[in-house]
Formats: sequence, structure tokens, C-alpha cells
Amino acid sequence: MEEQSPDNSPQQITPAPPVRDVAAPGESRAIVLGIAGWLLPGLGHALQFMWGRAVVVFLSVGLLVGAGASMKGNVFTRQGNDAFDTLGYIADLGTGSFYLFARAIETSGADVSHADGDYGTRLLATAGVLNLLAALHAYEAARGHKA
Repeated sequence: MEEQSPDNSPQQITPAPPVRDVAAPGESRAIVLGIAGWLLPGLGHALQFMWGRAVVVFLSVGLLVGAGASMKGNVFTRQGNDAFDTLGYIADLGTGSFYLFARAIETSGADVSHADGDYGTRLLATAGVLNLLAALHAYEAARGHKA
């Protein structure tokens, strides 16, 4: 295909190479950091040398899980009876490896017949949601978005 240039001389036009839909190299690193931040609270930030955030996330999620489990809060399992049990399981699973710690502490079962147990359940769910938000922040920071 030829086209006239401004000085009226013919020029050859080459087609552009096809665009490939491949994730950017930084995208896979961001995904790995997000998953690392979910598995161990604060790890996604620590791997990006955001030490202050890493320590705050680790301590706050750890303290919330420890307090919730010691108050005999309900640590939800996969076998939920209704939608709220499923949401509670997702929230508890959001704590990453601390979920296993909470399950280990809950040997005698939950005691939600008292206010302490009910508050403990809420603290465990709060820890999970906080860790999920922190993992999302680590992912976005690794992608270079302002956080």
C-alpha cells in the first residue's frame, strides 16, 4: 500500500504489529505480593520495604485474632448452615495463616452464649477484613498506584 507524503513522493506504509493481551511483568509481581500479604499479614508490605505498614498490619491482625479467639469467638468452618456462616467463613479465612492459629486456640469450641464470645466473633471477622484490605493495598502499591 502506498501513500503520498507531503512532498508528493510515494511512501510504503507498514502495518503495526498485532497487540498482544499479556499482563505486564509488574502485574504478576503485584499478584504474588497480594497473595503473600494475605497469607501472612504484612508480608506484602514488608517485601516492598514498607516496614511501618507491615508491622502495623501484622500486629493489628494478630492482636485482633488473638483477642477474638481468647474471647471464645466463633471461628467459622467450611460447613456453614446459611449465608451468614459462609460470609463469616470468608471473613475468618481473610486472616490468612492466622486462621489456623485461631482454629488451634478454639479447642473447646466457641461460646457465643455470652457477650464475650459474640464480641470475639466480631473481632475475628474484623481481623479478616482488615487483612484482605491490607493485601489489596499491597497489590495496588506493587502496581504503582498511589495508595
